[in-house]
Amino acid sequence: MSATAQATFAATLADEWVRAGLRHAVVSPGSRSTPLAVALAADDRLRLHVHHDERVAGFLALGIGKATGVPAVVLTTSGTASVELHPAVVEASQSGVPLVVCTADRPPELQGVGAPQTVDQVHLYGRAVRWFCPVDPAGAAASTWRSLAARAVAEATGAPPGPVHLDLVFREPLVGEPGPLPPGRPDGRPWHRTVRSVAGPDDAGLDEITGLLAGERGVIVAGAGSGGPGEVHALAAATGWPVLADPTSACRVPAPATVAAFDALLRHRPFAEGRRPEVVLRLGRPPASRVLSEWLAGSAARQVLIERHGEWFDPDRTAAAVVAGDPGAWCSALARRLARSRAAEGWAGSWNAAEAAAQAAMDHVLARHREVTEPGVARRLAATLPAGATLVVSSSMPVRDLEWYAAPRTGLRTLSNRGANGIDGVTSTAVGVALTTPAPATALVGDVAFLHDANALLGLAGRGVDLTVVVVDNRGGGIFSFLPQARALAGERFELLFGTPHEVDAVELAAAHGVAARAVDDLDDLEVALRAGGPQVVVATTERPANVAVHDEIHAEVAAAVDRLV
Repeated sequence: MSATAQATFAATLADEWVRAGLRHAVVSPGSRSTPLAVALAADDRLRLHVHHDERVAGFLALGIGKATGVPAVVLTTSGTASVELHPAVVEASQSGVPLVVCTADRPPELQGVGAPQTVDQVHLYGRAVRWFCPVDPAGAAASTWRSLAARAVAEATGAPPGPVHLDLVFREPLVGEPGPLPPGRPDGRPWHRTVRSVAGPDDAGLDEITGLLAGERGVIVAGAGSGGPGEVHALAAATGWPVLADPTSACRVPAPATVAAFDALLRHRPFAEGRRPEVVLRLGRPPASRVLSEWLAGSAARQVLIERHGEWFDPDRTAAAVVAGDPGAWCSALARRLARSRAAEGWAGSWNAAEAAAQAAMDHVLARHREVTEPGVARRLAATLPAGATLVVSSSMPVRDLEWYAAPRTGLRTLSNRGANGIDGVTSTAVGVALTTPAPATALVGDVAFLHDANALLGLAGRGVDLTVVVVDNRGGGIFSFLPQARALAGERFELLFGTPHEVDAVELAAAHGVAARAVDDLDDLEVALRAGGPQVVVATTERPANVAVHDEIHAEVAAAVDRLV
C-alpha cells in the first residue's frame, strides 16, 4: 500500500470521527502509529493531547469520556506500548465509559519472526472491549473506511458504553500526504448512526415493580447513575423513604430525605436493627460502604435494582428484579403509584433526625482536631469547592472518606473510577476531566495512588488546566490499617506486606515535574491552597494509626448522638 493511500485511510478515520462528534485525541509518541498520529494532528477540529506514557494516555482519554460521555481516541504504537493501555481499557469497560482505542501493529509478514516491537495484539484486551476489529488498510476497500470509523463510535457509545479496539496494520513508508478522501454522507453526519430509545416504564412493568415495592418501611439507595436528584427526591417525598446517597450519585443534596451519614448510622447496631426495611430500591451502582451492603444483604427486604443498561450490580444476589431503564423515569412513574402512609411519617422522621444528629457529631469531632485528618480533608474539600467544580476521587480510603463524611451540598460533580476499583490512573483521569471543563477540577488521592500515577505530572504544567491534586500522604497503604491484617500480623511483617512505607516527598516529586506544590498543616491552609488554582499539588500529611483513631472517634460520637435519640 502506498504512503499516500495509507495517509488517506488515516485522514478518513479522523474526519469520520469528527462527524461522529469526537473532539479529543490522545497520542503517545511512536513510529509505527505515524500515519494516524499525523492525521489526528492535522485535523484542527480535534484537540490533540500528547503524553509520553501510554498508561497515562489511556486514563487521560478515559477521563475525557467520563466527563463528557463522548469517547476520545487514544493511539499508541505497537508492542508493549499497546499493552500499557490495558488497565484503562478494563476500567472503561467496567465503569461504562466510551473509549476508542487504536493500536498500531506490524504487518503479518513481520509477525512471528522476531521483528522488534512486535507482540500478538489480536484480542489483546480480551472481553474487556465492546468490539474488536483488526484492520489492514491494504486489504480494506476505501468504501469501507468511513463505516469502520463510524461503527467504532457507535459500538463505544452503545448500551452499555465502553471501549472498542481497532488494531491497525501500518507498513513502511509511514509518512505520506493524503489524497482525496472517500466521500462521506452529504449532510455531514457520520456514516452510521445508532438510534436508541430508552422507553419509559410500561403499565405491566410498573404493576410488577410497584407490587414488589409495596411497603411502608422502604429505603432508596442511590449510587452513580441514579438519575436526576429531582426525580429521586420526588419519589422519596411521595413515599416517605430516606435516600441513602453516595457522593457520585448527584442525589446527596440538602433535602429532607437525604441521608449522607448512612455508614456511620448503620454501624450503630440498635439503630441498624431497628431500621430494617421491608423494601429497598437500589438505583445505579452500589456505594462503597461495606457496612451498607451487609445491612442490605441481611435485611430480608424485597429489593429492586434499576440501572440504565440493566447492568447486574448485585454481588449479594438479593435483587428480586433487575430493571433496565432510565432510573429518573422510573422514579417519576413510581412516585405516581406508591402512596405515603401515616406510618411512613415516623419512619421518615427517624431517619431525618438521625442524619441531623450524625452530621452535628461529625462537625463536633472534627472541630476538636486542629491537625489535618483524612475525614476532615474529605469533608472540608467537599464543602468548600466552588459551585460547578468537579471532584475526582480515588478508590481505597479517599472514596470511602468522602462517602462516609461529606455533608450534602449542591453544585459539585463527583466522579470516581469505581468500575474495577483500582487506584492506578486516578491523576491521569483527573487530567482528562480537567481538559473538558473550564470550571476548576480537583482530585483527591492517597499517596500510593499518587505514586502509581506519577507520570501524569509529565507536561501537566503546560496543559492549561485548572486542576488541583490533593494528596493525603500517610506514607503507605492506609486502608490496610482498618483490616484484620493490621491486628493479626506483627508490626514489622504488616509494614513489609501492607503498610509499604516509602520515602518519597510528594511536594518535591511534583516540583521536579515543574508543577506548583505545597504542603498544608490544617484545613484552613487547605482552603487557601484551593483558591490558588491549578495546576498544582497540595499535600496533607497524616499518620496511619492516628487516622484509624479519628475514624473510631467519629463513629463513637455518632453512636452517642444516636443513643440520645433512641
